[in-house]
Formats: sequence, C-alpha cells, structure tokens
Amino acid sequence: MKRAILLMNMGGPNNLDEVEVFLTNMFNDKRIIGAPKPIRSMIAKLITWRRKDEAKANYAHLGGKSPLVGYTQELINNLESSIKDASIHMVMRYTPPFASDVLDKLRDVDEFYAIPLYPHYSSTTTLSSYDDLYETFDKLRIKARVKSVDDYYNDRYYINSIVERIKESLNGEDPAEFELIFSAHGLPKKIIEKGDSYQKHIRRNVYHARKALMLAGVDFHKTHLAYQSRLGPLEWIRPYLDDKLKSLSKKKVIIFPIAFTVDNSETEFELEIEYREKAEEMGFDEYRVAKAPNNHPEFIKCLTNMYENMKVS
Repeated sequence: MKRAILLMNMGGPNNLDEVEVFLTNMFNDKRIIGAPKPIRSMIAKLITWRRKDEAKANYAHLGGKSPLVGYTQELINNLESSIKDASIHMVMRYTPPFASDVLDKLRDVDEFYAIPLYPHYSSTTTLSSYDDLYETFDKLRIKARVKSVDDYYNDRYYINSIVERIKESLNGEDPAEFELIFSAHGLPKKIIEKGDSYQKHIRRNVYHARKALMLAGVDFHKTHLAYQSRLGPLEWIRPYLDDKLKSLSKKKVIIFPIAFTVDNSETEFELEIEYREKAEEMGFDEYRVAKAPNNHPEFIKCLTNMYENMKVS
C-alpha cells in the first residue's frame, strides 16, 4: 500500500513577486471574507492594492520571502527519518506548493493522511485548508482514502515541545524574573460569536502549557494570553498584545507564539521586529521571542504518533 502524508498550512510568499498572489488568494477565501464571490473578489483586489507595498517591504526584511516554507521543509526532513512507510509533502493554501500541484503527482497513492500544521481548529484555517484539499481531490478525480485530524492542541508531545522552546528562550535564567505571554493570532470577534472553536482551543492549549511548565518547575512571575495580527476596523478578540505588554509589572518578557507550529512572518517579523520596537519604547529590559516547535524532536514525536494512530483508526 502506498501512503502519503500531507502537512497543510496557509503558506507564505516564496519571493517578493508572490506577495500579491498570497494576499489575493487569502482575501478571496470565503472562510476569511464571507461576502458573495464577485464582491469578495473586489474586496480582495482593494485590500491587496492597499497592503502589497508594505507587505513586500516587510518580507524584504526577512530576505525577500516567508521563512515558513523553509522551516516546513526542515520539519519534513526530520519526519522522514522517523516515518519510513509514507512520503511526506507540504500543501500550502495561498502560495505554492498548492494542493493541485502536489496531488497531481500522487495519483498512485492508496491512502492520504492530512495533518494541519495549526493545532487549533478554526474555520479560517483548518476548514479552509480542508475545503481546498477535498475540492482538489474532486477536480482531479482522485478516489483514494483520506484520513484527517482536526486539532491536537492538547497532545502531550506538542505540549512538551512548547515547554522545551520556552526553556530554550530562558537560557538557564530564573523564570521568576520574567513574565510569559502566549501570543496567538487574532480573529474578528464576530467569527468567534458564530461558533468558531479557535479561541476555546487556544485557551485550553494555554491551560495545558501552563500545567506542563508548573510540573517542569518553570515558574514565571506571571503568565498571560494575548492576541496579535489584527487588521481593519472590526473588533477582534482581546486582550491585544500591545495592551498586554503595557500592563506588565516586570520589564522582562518572553513571548511564545502559541498559534503557530512553524515560524513565519508573524513570528519573525511582527513579533521579532515590530513588537520588539514597541517593547523597547515601553522600557523593557528583556524582550525575547521563543521559537515555534518547528522541527523540535518532541514535535516530530507528536506528528509521528498522530500518523501512527491515524493508520490504525
């Protein structure tokens, strides 16, 4: 039997020319903007036109591309040492490699295992990627069996990877001297009010991470949850990261990007550069951003174990 694992993510520009592709595809997604297709297309063009120059400048700071694809490839390289009975492929939602590009080369596969690289279920991420994936299966008339997972925010190996990345960021220093903020990508409040599970899963993830830190003897002065990356005039879920930073009593802080398993522009530009500047303006003595799980051995265990469980389900 021939098996293939599909690691799904939103994607990111592979070069500056793909910035417009990324923005256009994202804001044309019905799970992001729920307007009828013709209106959504017009909105996407307008937002892309307004944001493309700033977005290109931001990606230029990161070497002209999103770091996401490179980190995902490193993750796959490590997974291939752990998983021997399936080929492993990245599938991106808004930039290459698209589902159509990947699946067209896998027509002889008997079973697919779809694993999102976002551990919290949301209509804007998980469901959007599955929409695209299953539509592509239909278009290409691929009839293979597909197994999938919706969330894994409480997986013990995933939680272990969070604890280890936070400990790396501490670098042996006393955690009591620091405050820890779990920073999650925000969503408009109205999406949550419609029943989206994202915020509930984020809060549960933070609960499990706090418990694991306590059991590991890593006791921060305080730990917090906040949200980043808001856009437009709508009210987004709170507290906003800016406000949370202003409220801290300690001037030493570690940020953990709780919404991401793979580092990307939101972690390496927004958190590392933009929020660092804000923290310096607020007088912070230490501002550190922990790495996402990426290819940490505990996250490799998480994905490997998930695949093995899916095989027997």
